[in-house]
Amino acid sequence: MNQYGNFAYVYDQLMDDVDYDAWVKYIENLIEKSGASVKNILELACGTGNITIPLAKKGYDIAGIDISDDMLGLALEKSEAMGVPLVLLEQDMVDLDFDLYDLDCVLCACDGFNYVTSLEDLYKVFSKIYDLLKPGGVFIFDISSYYKLSEVLGNNFMGESRDSISYMWTNYYDEANQLLEMNLDFFLKLDPDEVEGDYLEEGLQDDDNLYERYREVHLQRAHREEEIVDVLKKAGFGRIDSYGDFGFDRPGDQSERIFFTAIKQV
Repeated sequence: MNQYGNFAYVYDQLMDDVDYDAWVKYIENLIEKSGASVKNILELACGTGNITIPLAKKGYDIAGIDISDDMLGLALEKSEAMGVPLVLLEQDMVDLDFDLYDLDCVLCACDGFNYVTSLEDLYKVFSKIYDLLKPGGVFIFDISSYYKLSEVLGNNFMGESRDSISYMWTNYYDEANQLLEMNLDFFLKLDPDEVEGDYLEEGLQDDDNLYERYREVHLQRAHREEEIVDVLKKAGFGRIDSYGDFGFDRPGDQSERIFFTAIKQV
């Protein structure tokens, strides 16, 4: 399944409304609330580094892992431009292979675990994370909630047209398997002066504009909160807390994002 290939290069454009500084601040609040002492962090599904880089700038010793070489390449470009050294590894987090143990914190932000579509694989990665953490270390992550994927995004269509990019996002929700298939078509505006003549047949053209079309299909699982907690317990985690929508209260029935903190038992 094609995920975060060409889409990587427009991801930051389409996510420009996300307040990553607020996200990082909230993560630090979760660390403080957990009581863990955190100096080093392993971030899974780090993407283009929108959370990795700010955390590194704050002084955390952080390494990032992502399945997409394209996303990691962009993260490296941004980190080098800012003078922020990063350790970045291309891996599928389900097959997590990291040599350093006794980590203070493992982090996965922006619904990375929704892309883990079976409870068996979820247990596999949670168990590996448990092994990597030091006693008393904290595992912090979030998911797009069951409600969000099944009710808000499920069987829905979204689209937007901007000056340089347009997209159409069509979703299909499979209730029996709790799976959301997201079909994303996006169109990048090209400079006609830089396009060879024989390419025009492949583009989408109106009176003045030429576009290049890309398609990606993403598959996410609508995990229920109680499923996540159950798998965390089976993996060995102790104190497990969950919070809704960047707050510090328990998630509600219509919370769209659920954050979890789980502590490795001392």
